[in-house]
Amino acid sequence: MEPKPWRDRVRDEEELLAQLNQAASEAASRRAQALRDGVAELGTVAAVARDLGRSWQAVDQALKRDEKKSAKDAPTTE
Repeated sequence: MEPKPWRDRVRDEEELLAQLNQAASEAASRRAQALRDGVAELGTVAAVARDLGRSWQAVDQALKRDEKKSAKDAPTTE
């Protein structure tokens, strides 16, 4: 059996990378929502971080990244 031409292989891998990036983005959004739910339950970002064994900066950055992404993706009313 003859191997696929390299152009086809590159195209296939680029498509796979796009799918993986989309899946990672969706997972990050769901994770941020779970972190927000944790903050609502425990009261602070620091409490969520302690509960998860992470730094408060890591939790805070994840939430801020999601807020920026959500703001960028939000439709404008202009």
